Amino acid sequence: MAAETSTEVPKTARQFVLKEEVIVERKWLKLGETTYTDAFGKTRTWETVKRTGNKKGVSADGVAVIAVLQRTLHYDCIVLVKQFRPPINSYCLEFPAGLIEENETAESAALRELEEETGYKGEIVECTPALCLDPGLSNSTTHIVSVTINGDEAENTRPKQKLEFVEVISLPKNDLLQRIDELIAEEHIAVDARVYTYALALKRAAEKPLQVPFMKF
Repeated sequence: MAAETSTEVPKTARQFVLKEEVIVERKWLKLGETTYTDAFGKTRTWETVKRTGNKKGVSADGVAVIAVLQRTLHYDCIVLVKQFRPPINSYCLEFPAGLIEENETAESAALRELEEETGYKGEIVECTPALCLDPGLSNSTTHIVSVTINGDEAENTRPKQKLEFVEVISLPKNDLLQRIDELIAEEHIAVDARVYTYALALKRAAEKPLQVPFMKF
């Protein structure tokens, strides 16, 4: 009789961090080396980037704001910002966003950042839990906060932004992905992955469900 071959997958070990060391630290960021055990119990190292400081009373590092501008007799628009980002040497299309201040709620931070960057005053619709941004590189976290803007209110008809280096761009929600693709082609700008993913999701949600053909017997 032939010997049976085992098809069982070996159980993996619990993974955890053993220690963290700072390699270099500057005003806003620090580069570190994290020592941890992998799924097979082997000790490994991982280079990480983290923010400096230790704010009290915050649930995440920052917020990103999905702001929908609603006006009578107009299509709903998504309010975005374009600003120069030195790390990529390019202008980038993004959601209004920023860091949460000490003892500030995510909702308050979202409304503050929205007004600072775009001049608009909005109302909170919902707020996500703290979400990872780039867990393979950093422990940075953010809340995604959905906001509506009443564009018919006097304070929002001529919004005054407080940051001159940020350009406000409002694009129709029902045609967001195509308009973003046009901006990429015309201006050769970069796009934040969250913005493009949101636009892609809107397009997919508007499409008709795939029809499964009936099986023939």
